[in-house]
Amino acid sequence: MSSTHSKVVLVTGAARGIGLATAKRFLADGWRVGLLDIDGAGLEGAVAELARPGETLALTCDIADPRQVAAAFEQLAARFGRLDALVNNAGTAVFKPLLETTYEEWQRVLAVNLSGPFLTTQLAAPLMADAGGGAVVNITSISGLRASTLRVAYGTSKAALKHLTKQQAVELSALGTRVNAVAPGPVETAMARAVHSPEIRADYRDAIPLGRYGLEEELAESIFFLCSERASYITGQVLAVDGGFDAAGIGLATLRGERRNL
Repeated sequence: MSSTHSKVVLVTGAARGIGLATAKRFLADGWRVGLLDIDGAGLEGAVAELARPGETLALTCDIADPRQVAAAFEQLAARFGRLDALVNNAGTAVFKPLLETTYEEWQRVLAVNLSGPFLTTQLAAPLMADAGGGAVVNITSISGLRASTLRVAYGTSKAALKHLTKQQAVELSALGTRVNAVAPGPVETAMARAVHSPEIRADYRDAIPLGRYGLEEELAESIFFLCSERASYITGQVLAVDGGFDAAGIGLATLRGERRNL
């Protein structure tokens, strides 16, 4: 049995995608996992698929509702008695031009993507302190590092989450808690497969130096690393897990095409 068997992580947005892959990664190393999601039916299906009832807890919750978040943490503490890591993965997006984005849509995106991690980390930090310290990983986005069309609410919320990560890291260090962020680039998720046309996928592949989308499991490995003791001297950082997308400059696709023709 792993030496980390007693450790506990809470993963938000865990019914599918990166969140579920992350939950699986922690379970593989012997952690107990709280899985939180607004989609109750999807969450129950995910937990049933994991088939680890003694080591998992499903928490149906709207991450933007303070009362629901508080109730979820009460359930988590009652079940596991401690918390060692928090992964703030839950998020939502509205892909509209700036002038067509409604105030209600703007508010909801910021409430989920920014206020949610604010609320969960406030409640997680004392539990982690009681356990001797812990780690928080916020899932921001490459859209929070560089602007693009149709992402005024999403990109702004993720950019703000990047700064919230640094603020949390500075303030919570006294409690023994490290806080970092992972910024995914395009990831091979069910949502991406549904909304990215072949033309969009080709554009992304041309703009990414590694020439492909990331895998959910690759994101999960990065998240797990930042929560582990191997990252014990890392805090306040944003790790872009994006195949080099953020590092690439204008003209990359053309230059790569010219090299292919040499």
